[in-house]
Formats: sequence, C-alpha cells, structure tokens
Amino acid sequence: MNKHRIVVLGAGYAGANAAARLAKRLHPAGTEIVLVNADPEFVERVRMHQLATGQDLKRRPLADVFAGTGVRLRIARVTEVDAEHKTVVVVDTDGAERIAYDTLVYALGSTAADRDVPGIGEHAHFIAGKQSALRLRARLADLPAGGTVLVVGGGLTGIETVTEIAEARPDLEVALAARGGLGDWLSEKAQRHLRAAVDRLGITVHEHTGIVGVEPARAVTADGRVLPAQVTVWTAGFAVHPIAAATTLQVSATGQIVVDDTMRSVSHPDVYAVGDAALAPGASGTPLRMSCASGVPSAHLAADVIAARLTGRPIPPNKVGYTAQCISLGRRDAVVQWMTPDDQPKPSAVTGGTAARLKEMICKVAAWSVAHPTSMLPVRRRHVVPAGKTLAVTA
Repeated sequence: MNKHRIVVLGAGYAGANAAARLAKRLHPAGTEIVLVNADPEFVERVRMHQLATGQDLKRRPLADVFAGTGVRLRIARVTEVDAEHKTVVVVDTDGAERIAYDTLVYALGSTAADRDVPGIGEHAHFIAGKQSALRLRARLADLPAGGTVLVVGGGLTGIETVTEIAEARPDLEVALAARGGLGDWLSEKAQRHLRAAVDRLGITVHEHTGIVGVEPARAVTADGRVLPAQVTVWTAGFAVHPIAAATTLQVSATGQIVVDDTMRSVSHPDVYAVGDAALAPGASGTPLRMSCASGVPSAHLAADVIAARLTGRPIPPNKVGYTAQCISLGRRDAVVQWMTPDDQPKPSAVTGGTAARLKEMICKVAAWSVAHPTSMLPVRRRHVVPAGKTLAVTA
C-alpha cells in the first residue's frame, strides 16, 4: 500500500507540535510524516532575549525529541514550494533534493521585519532567531560600562528585551523607542506595573517615537531627534519568510498563507498553514496574531483536522482563542494580562513575582510539550489511512 506522505516544514512551536500530533493520531502503516527543519535543535524562541543577555538555554536536539515517534526528521533548509506539483525543494550538505507530498503543513514561521528603514541591515541587531540573538549577545558582552543601547519596538518582544538587558547590565544606558504609548494595549493595572518596572530598571522610554534611520552609534527619529545607540536592537514587528509568496498559494498582503477555520489553504486543499505563516481566523473569527499562543493551538487543530479528513472522522471545530499575554520584565518580575478569547484585555492582571513564576511555568510547559511530543495527548488507537486517500477530494 502506498503511504500518504505528510511533509511538515519548520520545527518551531507550531511545526513540532503539528508533526508530533499527527504521529499520535495516524498509524504509520498508512502514513509517512517527514519533518523538515534547518536547525538540528528546537529553538525556544520565547527565550531569545535571555540568550542575548548571556543566559544559557537547555539544548533540545530534534533527533532526541522525535526519537521513537515515527516522524522522519530531515535537517535541511527549504528553498522552494511547488503547490501545483505538490513538491518542496530542500537543501542540506549533500545538495538540493525535491520531495513530494500528499499533504503539506507549512510552519516556517517569521523573522524580524525591517520596515525598509535605512541602516538597519548594516547597524541593527535582531532577536527573532538563535543566531541573531547570539550575535547580539557577543556585542553586548563587548560593550563597556556607560554604553548606550536602544531597543526599537514597544510590543511584547521589545519590552521583554529592553527589561532583560537593563536588568542584566545595569551599567549601561538602556532606552526603548515605541511608536505608541508604553503598553497602551494593556489594562490600567498592567500599565501601571509596567511603568513602575521600567522606572525601577532605569530605562528611558521614548513614546510615540518612530525610528527612520539607524547609524553606527545613534538612531534618527521621525521628528528629527537623534538618540544615542551604540547598539540598536530592532524588534518592531515580524515578517514571514518569502517562500509562500513566491508560490501559487493565495497569500495576504503580509505574505501569510490565507487559510480557513480548519487551517487549510483557501486555494490549495492539500496545504495547511499554522503559526506565524498563516493568516488564520480564531474561534471568534478574529485573525490570530503572530505568537506562540496562536501557533501551538493552530498546529493542534490542523493536525486533528488532517487526521479526521484522512480517516473519515468528524472535523473538529475551531476553538482557538486567547487566555493571557505574558510579559517578563527581567527574571523576577512580569505581567500576566488576562485576555478575552478574541485578544482584548480584561481589567484583571497578575503582576510581580507571582506573574514571573506563572510566566516561567507557561514557558516550561510549552517547551516540555515539544520535548515530550506525545505525552500531552490522550491515549487512543491510531487510525489507519485508507489506501489512496487524499485530502484534495475530501469535504
């Protein structure tokens, strides 16, 4: 019997969870699951600000993570997706190879968005990936006392990065430039705590400030001011990898694959997209934001839908929604802002050391779920895919 081949691109939070859940739901007698990732280790992306400030993270080799699961791991870089001929091109040390799929799960995630600001490529540092975080780590280690650091971007990543740097290096002059107000999407309680934390850490905050140029030791604002910055860290948004936009897949203006409420491509029914790579609706119909909080549940939903369609079982409903936004403010302080399922802040929030412990627990659970990919699932009989079954012709 020809096996139904499922190829998963990317082994971040979304891709790793999708591959593991598919392996649990589908019997290897009828399916082959191939997971492609450029890095041989799982990258705990929500901790890149810790890596950049000199902290060492636990290594999680993907070969160990997926040992015994039935998932075939391929360490290679994805360079092309041909959605018409149902193939992907991957490149490793042996060269390029074209791999065929019956079902594709696209989970290549996102990287830092540069917004085409002059000087970013030459003079700014990023924190969206392991290698960029390590480069920032080396630069900060070389920066003498009194050096100036500017973090650009007032979102979750920017706030976590600037507070982590300020706590780790109190001898530096650390500043944050935000296009809006500091944490202005949070509840009043959370905003008050956030402002108290940045004051405690000695961080200078430039609110309602856009950066239009980055130079070797300074940044230029939209209103013509010059901010000292021997090190500029750019965290102002994320952009998806351009591979999907170069295909015949329907993508949004941001390059994300447009999917329905089952995470299935609206233009190519053999393709599913999860995590940051997808423009996907949540249970309320509101588009999911780029985050680990979206990536893991969207991966679970896609895996369950694929397994159901292949085996003729009922399609599970989309229940993806939000509970909280967790913002670390160094190692001993944090804000946990409770959210509505459609990502609106509630009046209540947890702050301080209790929030820091809660946030750390959530991060550990997310990493543990990847390192133990089948332990989070209920024990059930895996279903065999009937011979010749394809998702393209299944409603």
